[in-house]
Amino acid sequence: MLDLEKIRNEIERRCHDLLSFQQADGSFRFCFENPVTTDAYLLVLLVLWEWNDEPLKRKLAERILSKQELDGTWKVYPDEKEGNLSVTIEAYVALCYAGYLNIDSPRMKMAKEFILHHGGLKKASLLTRAFLSVNGVIPWPRIPFDPGLLIDPPSLSPIQFYDMSSYARVHFVPLIAAMRNDFFVFHPCSQQLSALTGDRNHEYYWPELENDSLIRFFSGLDPSDSVHKKLERYMLDRIEKDGTLLSYASSTFYMIYGLLSLGYPKHSQIILQAIQGIISLLCNNGTHFFVQNSPSAVWDTSLLLYSLIEAGISPANHHIQKGVHFLLEQQHTKKGDWQVHCKETAPGGWGFSETNSIHPDTDDTQAALRSISIQAASSPLTFHSWQEGITWLLAMQNDDGGWPAFEKNTNKEWLGLLPFKNASDALIDPSNPDITGRVLEFLGSYTTLTIKDPAVSRAVNWLKSHQESDGSWYGRWGVCYIYGTWAAVTGLASVGIQVNREKCLIKAARWLESIQNTDGSWGESCYSDEAKRYVPLGYGTVVQTAWAIDALTSMSPQPTTAIANGVNYLLSSYHDTSALNYPTGSALPGFFYVLYHSYSRIWPLNALSHVFRKYFQSK
Repeated sequence: MLDLEKIRNEIERRCHDLLSFQQADGSFRFCFENPVTTDAYLLVLLVLWEWNDEPLKRKLAERILSKQELDGTWKVYPDEKEGNLSVTIEAYVALCYAGYLNIDSPRMKMAKEFILHHGGLKKASLLTRAFLSVNGVIPWPRIPFDPGLLIDPPSLSPIQFYDMSSYARVHFVPLIAAMRNDFFVFHPCSQQLSALTGDRNHEYYWPELENDSLIRFFSGLDPSDSVHKKLERYMLDRIEKDGTLLSYASSTFYMIYGLLSLGYPKHSQIILQAIQGIISLLCNNGTHFFVQNSPSAVWDTSLLLYSLIEAGISPANHHIQKGVHFLLEQQHTKKGDWQVHCKETAPGGWGFSETNSIHPDTDDTQAALRSISIQAASSPLTFHSWQEGITWLLAMQNDDGGWPAFEKNTNKEWLGLLPFKNASDALIDPSNPDITGRVLEFLGSYTTLTIKDPAVSRAVNWLKSHQESDGSWYGRWGVCYIYGTWAAVTGLASVGIQVNREKCLIKAARWLESIQNTDGSWGESCYSDEAKRYVPLGYGTVVQTAWAIDALTSMSPQPTTAIANGVNYLLSSYHDTSALNYPTGSALPGFFYVLYHSYSRIWPLNALSHVFRKYFQSK
């Protein structure tokens, strides 16, 4: 049974709690907590540049050490079956550089044994091996073609630079610059790591780049003489006002080495600003400082305002007004790489971070549009921004009917078959069920578009065709099948589909009910992301429980037992640290997962508000 008063009181409590976090500029800022990779990157830079801030180096080292497991390894999510090889290598190397590596301590011995037992450095991820190469720990590949061909291919080449995802491009360009110049920055610690490297002259570190088919393809092509300038220009044109490359810590780290390889002095202003930009991404989770790969101020503010409005906070409330003003200031007005595939479209989207001004994405845009919708009807200026945002969002729809994250039609499936691990996750930006569902839910709830509109109809058909056989949908940017199913279901239910008759929704509801835990919760492991199938966590999380409740609520005219049990779990679980602190954001399967510190506040409030409105307020 659902307790009306308990739900009402919990909604009020959560709203009051959330409003207390608003900043003076109207934003809401919570930590975007990722694995220690970015901490390792910054720590290495601070050592190499002899940065005069020992307390900062110590804080980074402390955070890295705090994440080490009892068996000496580092993981990227709590229930990872064993340590993560790549992040263990990155942490081990960074601690060595900073002088915090006691190779005789039991845990460090175990870390070394784990690395060697699992294949050593050559088995690490591509970006981890790049991290090792730019620091001279392992050699760059010896390949009989110029890697600059990736940025400057002949016009007849089947691979064009802008066929790749924006995320791949912004990381590949600095690495291409460093690789083609065989560049690295030496530090004595790289010699101390020789026990992990094997014979530098014979070790096979880059099998994907030394792949015979790849060599045959590129060996017959000649890059133009302008590759050097194109590499430089690509990086310089995408540096944000905080000194970072497209607001990512990881890409900025590699940009520093890339610019050095092109002849920039080590202490040039642009390099120092880049390091300072990474430092500016620090966040304190209450226990440790860590480097966020990309701060989530715009995302958090958009979602929190939306949840507060859904909970019944008046649009006239000064907190809401301040938040909307902040979001309006973050709308993009400059053209970015997205225009390569949408030449006639004007700017109008939103990005993830406050400093992000040229790299908008569809998910942040739909989220921001929800929150500014409340003012669009009464303010001509807001209505103009709202229209620009919707125009941009609709223009980003892929030809197949779904929505990508960043750019239209960077979805050539065969690129995902190239001999790179996670190629299909990193090299292309295809339509995703989670983003397509969220865009649909926005269009159905905040515009006059219905399933009769061609754009909506194509998206509905795309979602239906990408449902898994068990009734779920895969979520690319959240963990994982619960997330994708929630987004797809709420999107489909909002655009005029008869939920009680639609087979795909009935099947989705049955799947969600079948995976509910006995305590009323839902919980899914990050391992789902690697296995590409639903893997239960073994206990519930408040975020995934909220998604499941919200999905079922959108399909159920009356509260079901599954909904009631889920709500009761949410009402009693806000002190359970394991339920609150499991990462539910995903960026790269098997390597990068995110604990959004805002999520445990946003999504339970959202689910409870929708339950209250549908089953109590409407009566």
